[in-house]
Amino acid sequence: MAKQSKTSDRASQPSFDLVVEKDLEIPMRDGARLKADVFRPKSTGRFPAIINLGSYQKDKLWVPPPDLEEKPNEFMNWETVNPLWWVPRGYACVRVDGRGSGKSPGRTDPWSPSEARDFYDAIEWTGKQSWCNSRVGTNGISYYAMTQWLVAGLKPPSLAAMIPWEGAADMYRDFGYHGGIFSFGFASGWWNNHMAHHLLGRPQATATDAFSTPWLWEYMRFNLDGAWWEGRRALWDRIDVPLYSAGNWSGMGLHLRGNTEGWLRAASKRKKLRIHAGTHYHPFYSEEGRRDQLRFFEQWLKGEDTGIMEEPPVKLLIRKGGAGNYEWREEREWPLARTKWTKFYLAKEALVLEAPKKAASVEYSASGMTKAGVASASWTSTVLAGALPQLGASFETEPLKQDTEITGPVVLVLWAASTTEDMDVFATIRNIDPDGKDVFEQGQQSQPVPVAKGWLRASHRKKDDALSKPWRPYHAHLER
Repeated sequence: MAKQSKTSDRASQPSFDLVVEKDLEIPMRDGARLKADVFRPKSTGRFPAIINLGSYQKDKLWVPPPDLEEKPNEFMNWETVNPLWWVPRGYACVRVDGRGSGKSPGRTDPWSPSEARDFYDAIEWTGKQSWCNSRVGTNGISYYAMTQWLVAGLKPPSLAAMIPWEGAADMYRDFGYHGGIFSFGFASGWWNNHMAHHLLGRPQATATDAFSTPWLWEYMRFNLDGAWWEGRRALWDRIDVPLYSAGNWSGMGLHLRGNTEGWLRAASKRKKLRIHAGTHYHPFYSEEGRRDQLRFFEQWLKGEDTGIMEEPPVKLLIRKGGAGNYEWREEREWPLARTKWTKFYLAKEALVLEAPKKAASVEYSASGMTKAGVASASWTSTVLAGALPQLGASFETEPLKQDTEITGPVVLVLWAASTTEDMDVFATIRNIDPDGKDVFEQGQQSQPVPVAKGWLRASHRKKDDALSKPWRPYHAHLER
């Protein structure tokens, strides 16, 4: 079990009953009407609202795993806040079926400029309701975090705070082409299986052409960064509302980059960064996680001093080797100012602190690594991509003589040659115990994962020097 961080009691306690309004129509600027459910306090007062918009069907009941701290109820919905926890504390919760999903007509287009505009209109509709105090916050996991980054750049006037919880922010670099490698395993599976589940069948009664969007084809067709992707990434210089960016160490192949980039680059002066561990959903619904969310929204949606902004802006769950061996720690910055940047050199089957005096090389056959490559960056359930010594090349340090912490960005500078015209490099940091066995961490889907992973297609190695930093190269992805 993780040692818990200190929390404040300066936050709302349950005091309101629940009113549910189903299938309300929210008008869009083009005349379309999206269906929404509103959960609000039974009171004549005005309350802040928490809103999400996406394609996962607002009416789709989610039955959580038995070990989730948030107990099951009839209003649970995948990756969104639980009204039975928030409404009694004085918040309205608004769930909107994105265009072409659930009960909303039209054609779905995930994380597109048009979806961001729909979200903008939904936020403004919410802020003008008689039960709303004109302050709207966004909150949610994954899809419902990604849409937050995109709509925040449009600066809806009623948006007062945001909590993107494990959310990619650049659909090219974080989702479609992490390292310039197409996320075939994840993207195709997500679209053809998960999204089809939400767009076909009953949803077709109101959105007959929802699944006709050539989403997967477009992601494959636009395989270099460019104008098409510009509308599908966060506009950092325009995001100035208070934000709480929450990432997951094991989300390295999908969401984590978005959360750290959000902390580093968003224009907001009132922002916090949190990086936890564990699955994709347990931390969000934990008492500790909900308290962080509540205190942040109390501060910015209700104007109450919860003390959260007086605390250090960065909160990290430090992993000490193996699932559950964690401890919370607060920091003043990210990356950590006290980081001792240390160079290791690749030697013949070793990782050493001193540069080798003679050049050497290591050869391996990549022909047997097809499954690892197809899995792609975003498919973090695969630990095969360099995690096992029989695949690729492995470089190990001498046994460590003292406890060593690796917290922060890691960069690999690699010189390579290949008999093929291109190559995909999968780099993995592994934690090896005294018996020579891997110590795995818990992945987002409960699967075992290594400490960290990175990816790059060799032909995409050119950097954008203006955006690159010594500890975080920023690849342009404009040519191959």
